[in-house]
Amino acid sequence: MVTETPRLLGGRYEVGELIGRGGMAEVHLGHDTRLGRTVAIKMLRADLARDHTFLARFRREAQSAAGLNHHAIVAVYDSGEDVHTETGGATIDVPYIVMEYVDGETLRDILNDEGTLSPDEAARITMGILSALEYSHDKGIVHRDIKPANVMLTRGGGVKVMDFGIARALADVGATMTSAQAVVGTARYLSPEQAKGDPVDARSDLYSAGCVFYELLCGRTPFVGEPVSLVYQHLNDEPAPPSAYAAGVPEPMDAVTLHSLEKKREHRYQTAADFRADLQAARTGRPLSAGALASLAAAGDQTDREPVATPPPPARRDSTRDMTDADHPRGRTGLWVAALIAALAAILGIGYLVMNNSAGPKMATVPGVVDQPQGLAENQLRQANFVPSSRTANSDKPVGTVVSQDPRGGTDAAVGSTVTLVVSAGPNQKVVPDVRGKSEADARQMLKDAGFTQVATSPTPVDNTQYPANQVASTNPASGVAASPTAQITLSISSGQVTVPGNLVGMDVSQAQNEVTKAHLTPKIEYRRTADSSEFNKVIATRPEGETKVSVNSTVTLIVGMPAETTQTITQTRTVTRTQSTSSSSSTSSSAPPSSTSTPTSTSTSAPPPSTSTPPPPTASPPTPSLP
Repeated sequence: MVTETPRLLGGRYEVGELIGRGGMAEVHLGHDTRLGRTVAIKMLRADLARDHTFLARFRREAQSAAGLNHHAIVAVYDSGEDVHTETGGATIDVPYIVMEYVDGETLRDILNDEGTLSPDEAARITMGILSALEYSHDKGIVHRDIKPANVMLTRGGGVKVMDFGIARALADVGATMTSAQAVVGTARYLSPEQAKGDPVDARSDLYSAGCVFYELLCGRTPFVGEPVSLVYQHLNDEPAPPSAYAAGVPEPMDAVTLHSLEKKREHRYQTAADFRADLQAARTGRPLSAGALASLAAAGDQTDREPVATPPPPARRDSTRDMTDADHPRGRTGLWVAALIAALAAILGIGYLVMNNSAGPKMATVPGVVDQPQGLAENQLRQANFVPSSRTANSDKPVGTVVSQDPRGGTDAAVGSTVTLVVSAGPNQKVVPDVRGKSEADARQMLKDAGFTQVATSPTPVDNTQYPANQVASTNPASGVAASPTAQITLSISSGQVTVPGNLVGMDVSQAQNEVTKAHLTPKIEYRRTADSSEFNKVIATRPEGETKVSVNSTVTLIVGMPAETTQTITQTRTVTRTQSTSSSSSTSSSAPPSSTSTPTSTSTSAPPPSTSTPPPPTASPPTPSLP
């Protein structure tokens, strides 16, 4: 039987199992056959490849991230386009990006599992995000979509920021949050200027990072609600301190969070370095910046002025009242708020947004998308401001066709709510089980139990995986994919061998530790004294050396430079001087002519004399008796 050849991109990247899916792209585990390393391959969905907006965004991501080389940013190695043949025989170029493979979880997954993090851990992770932002901002790139789903935490605890899909150059003064991007992004993390459609800058990323920090502390974002309500709250409402929802949050963390969430960008942190410095101060008990203390004091003043029984959001101004009260100093503010809301409605395309306090979510009619191809159906739902979700099921309808939907087409549902699609996997299709980490025998049995009768093993073991020798590293088709029971499932077996990274020498110790962990190895630190200050806290050698093949999870010793030990020359000189002085005094006090008893006593108790006071010459020994 002929073994199915893995899909190959650019003549070197093997496409493996699906490991992630987003609104416009799918991410597959990949293997770089030229360098022998595991990569992640992000491919634009074929149904969006003809959409010029998505094409431009996808290509911009490759261009933006390719110029960023930082330990807290997911690296982009390569990009290209692959020819995709559609059902009718037409061909289309589908772009892809080859990225660093990060073995870990997104912050969104961690928050879903754990709810909240300890204040210290939340601050540490946010500092990692800010380190990445500080670097990208210095390079002239603002991310514009910081949220938990775009931050990875590696198994070694490292932080990785990814998805520069809507990033823009800071010099691009016309870069605003368009309606299409607003649909792609998440309203819970939008800065006020993004919500208004104003040009964004580095401080917009810092506001979004503040929202993420808030959620890590409390398990919720500063504002919650439907998208339209969220935008209004970002523009007008003041957030409650995180300690209002999580009693264990210390006051310094409240201060830092509230300062990062100031409405006016000139009032919040101006650089990622400033934000990061205050977080470190909050962790270590050092004084905070004046701005953070002022934000905390302002929040306390607001609480003191409004002691109500139930804590509602800060009172919203009545624009009608403000505009008719000519003597009231807030009249101009009411006009300003009304103008902002009108501009917001135009930007987001929500023509029916009104300034009232009507209760309940905004409703819209769900489009009917049954019998449509999955990609077309999902795109139609997004245009109607719904969030598509999908699962597969066996059906006689063509593969990829929508079999049913919930809610049904023609019914009303809340704007921004999820519409679940059941997509045909074809007749008698079965889902490939996840057999990674299993022995070959166990994997074959699991596949047999799942209904797959044709199982083959790739003749070449795979290097650089997280799995020990003789365990299954991947399957083709990948786990979770629907396939015919008669289709051949090919097992790739791990060799258990990984390559020690070859670029560790010269790295900061923390960055090198992350690289070693990412390579499925265990870092160990060993310090070596050096006189070269450029080697302090840098890796100066590794054991074993880079590019060496070792067993997975082996220990790699990072030899790190530290200052050479200083000599105690001055202290020793003073000690010797005191000793000489004592010796000299002793010698003076016993300067009488030597006798047969005093000489040996002086020799046995005296310290070695200085060169100017040499011992008596041999002739000074006791005299011999005279002859008669």
